[in-house]
Amino acid sequence: MSNFVSPDELSDLREQGAPVRVIDVRWRLDRPDGHAEYLEGHIPGAVYVPLDSELATHGEASEGRHPLPSTETLQRAVRRWGVHDGDLVVAYDDAKGLAAARAWWLLRQAGVDVHVLEGGIRGWIAAGHDIDTADESPEEGTAVLREIGDDALSIDEAAAFPASGVLLDVRAPERYRGETEPLDPIAGHIPGAVNLPTMLHLDADGRILDAATVRANLATVGISEGTRVAAYCGSGVTAAHTALVLDEVGIDAKVFPGSWSQWSNTPGRPVATGDQPG
Repeated sequence: MSNFVSPDELSDLREQGAPVRVIDVRWRLDRPDGHAEYLEGHIPGAVYVPLDSELATHGEASEGRHPLPSTETLQRAVRRWGVHDGDLVVAYDDAKGLAAARAWWLLRQAGVDVHVLEGGIRGWIAAGHDIDTADESPEEGTAVLREIGDDALSIDEAAAFPASGVLLDVRAPERYRGETEPLDPIAGHIPGAVNLPTMLHLDADGRILDAATVRANLATVGISEGTRVAAYCGSGVTAAHTALVLDEVGIDAKVFPGSWSQWSNTPGRPVATGDQPG
């Protein structure tokens, strides 16, 4: 079954009275709080999710910008969204699914039936469906989550990963090469990592490309079915999208949630530059 649902499929599920909970995960690096945009128009019934506080936690710089929330924190959030055991959760955003994928990655580990909306809010509107402006606050849910973290790599596991698998750096090529670093204290990449930006897997509307094209992209860096794969990005959000894309074509991938923000803030970690793994 696909990890994605189309706007029409979501609309049909809602009309059928299926137990669907929709979450609005609007977040960007340059605009981490998307609540104002949510209030301008969202899918009816959708609950706004602040990524920085419900899908991440805060700590020292050496933990990265978006450390994993505890299972308890995530469960409180899921219940705030009105989720009960057995509900289907559909996540969307307005940034080509990058933030929604963070919700998908965490909730899947927690045992939630979760999908991402194709095309996000723009796709929903383009398909002719209504929007609402109410600030939704549903009755609290009762979902019980299982422990998260099995799909996450520690910094030491990320360092060792290239020896036995493919470690993907999914940031823009210029950041991988170390030519620029707008957010973190050191430019470059983890030694042994190969570059495959997650945006290569998407069309102009943010929808995933066909499976054959995705697999061909993966093959350029030595990934095929059965390859051990892990991904990192700047702060652990975009890497979750790569994990989503790989899962869609039948390839499991771990995520290093600390990503470059943790690596570059940890003294003594080696740094590679240029267009080769190093």
